[in-house]
Amino acid sequence: MQYKDYYEILGVPRNASQEEIQRAYRKLARKYHPDVNKEPGAEEKFKEINEAYEVLKDPEKRKKYDQLGAHWKAGQEFRPPPGWDIHFDFGSGGGGAEDIFFGGFGGESGFSDFFELLFGRGRGQQRGGRFYSSGAGGGFTWVRDGADQEATIRISLEDAYRGATKVITLPQNNKTYEVKIPRGILPGQKIRLAGQGSPGSGGGRSGDLYLRVEIEPHPVYRLEGRDLYMDLPVSPWEAALGGNVSVNTLDGPVTLKIPPGTQSGQKLRLKGKGMPNPKGVSGDLYAVVQIRVPKHLTPDERRLFEELQRVSNFNPRA
Repeated sequence: MQYKDYYEILGVPRNASQEEIQRAYRKLARKYHPDVNKEPGAEEKFKEINEAYEVLKDPEKRKKYDQLGAHWKAGQEFRPPPGWDIHFDFGSGGGGAEDIFFGGFGGESGFSDFFELLFGRGRGQQRGGRFYSSGAGGGFTWVRDGADQEATIRISLEDAYRGATKVITLPQNNKTYEVKIPRGILPGQKIRLAGQGSPGSGGGRSGDLYLRVEIEPHPVYRLEGRDLYMDLPVSPWEAALGGNVSVNTLDGPVTLKIPPGTQSGQKLRLKGKGMPNPKGVSGDLYAVVQIRVPKHLTPDERRLFEELQRVSNFNPRA
């Protein structure tokens, strides 16, 4: 394996003081932290910086490391000297200000084979999460955030249209939540309940609970995107002659004009009467014309239809 020059990694001389080592570490950690530096190789560099600081901040580890001598060069093939059999535990050293170490960079411990050969592995290390150490004891705490969870809730079209506050109980965990339904929410969208997912460990934050919305079928309206569709029954004379009819929307009744000669299946648009959109243009409501005829004719109705049949040249199949 290759020798790692921890002094060179931190950019400090071998006789650097603990304060100089700490300052160098903080400067480099800020520069290469994965949350702020997305360049290729930054994460590996951040790992090296943490590993170097883990050794050089600890007087015992640093003393043991210095016993290897100054003649080694970074990247040179390394074999430990005979008798090198003392391993250090993560709880044995160091101090100073709080330091953050991120797991999940490589092997099980997050440190290089070179480090593990010299000092062994830390206790309780896992992939993901992060380590915190503080105080003169130098003890490490494994901190893992809780996992996010997802569940499904079914709401009415009216609640989705107007917004609402609902009290729901999830069968998955038998817990009750007060949930604010945003106005204009659509099927498949999610409502986030912060901190209601799986609990974290070691002081990590709880995950979030995401509620995937399903909208129950409605007896009148059909939802397509943000547009609403409804069937509008009209009489033959309303379709032929035109007129005004009252249409119920989710905001209340409105008057809709039927143009003369309207055909069955024709869509009459009510602009902006569909689902609201808090971030843009609301959908429309489309009334789909369905021409209906009387099932049972009165004598006068029959006479008038027979007269229409006699005088009309209209052929619907032509």
